[in-house]
Formats: sequence, structure tokens, C-alpha cells
Amino acid sequence: MNSNCAYIFYSGNTDMRKGFDSLSGIVTSQMQFNVLSRDVYVFVNRRHTQIKLLQWEGDGFSVYYKRLEKGTYALPVVPEGQCCTHISLQQLEMMFKGISMKRRYHCKRYQHTADNC
Repeated sequence: MNSNCAYIFYSGNTDMRKGFDSLSGIVTSQMQFNVLSRDVYVFVNRRHTQIKLLQWEGDGFSVYYKRLEKGTYALPVVPEGQCCTHISLQQLEMMFKGISMKRRYHCKRYQHTADNC
């Protein structure tokens, strides 16, 4: 993740079966952004257990996809009437670490131990 690009969170529920083209369509048609801008677009599913990041890297798109085994992502607040909002790199990192941006606490996360093998 690059601190020089913008991070834009989409507040709608995203079907995680969507690929590069469908996510790009959301960026251009619903979010009204230029998908080729090198910004990072953040999508989550309805249950907030899966996340996808989409970014144009100059010669093609890249997608990062993560599914939580336990817990949910704590999402940023999106202003009423808007479908997306800019978030900082720190806010995105907080999402991945399970820190609620509203209440500032750690959410439950699956921890793999040797006993789980």
C-alpha cells in the first residue's frame, strides 16, 4: 500500500465474486471516479467478512482479496447520501488490524496455533 495514492471506501455491499471489470464498473458508474487514477478502491461484502482492494498499476489492474475466518471488518463512517468516502492509509490499516474507528477497540480475529493443525 502506498501513502501517495488516495484510498476510497465504497459503502455498498459488494458481491465478492466480482472481478476486475465489474469492480471497475462500480468505480466509474456508481462512485464517479477514474479507475485508471492509481487510487485504491476498497470494497466489502454484506457481512463485512471479506474485503477487496482494486488498483490500476499503469499496465494492469491488481486486486487484493482477504476473507476473515472470525470477526468482521470495522468500517469507516460514510456521510449520509454518499456511496463512498476517502479514507487514510491509517484508517485502512486499522480496518485490517481489527480496530474499530468508531469505538477504538480491537475486534476478534482468528489466531492460528500449532494446536489447530
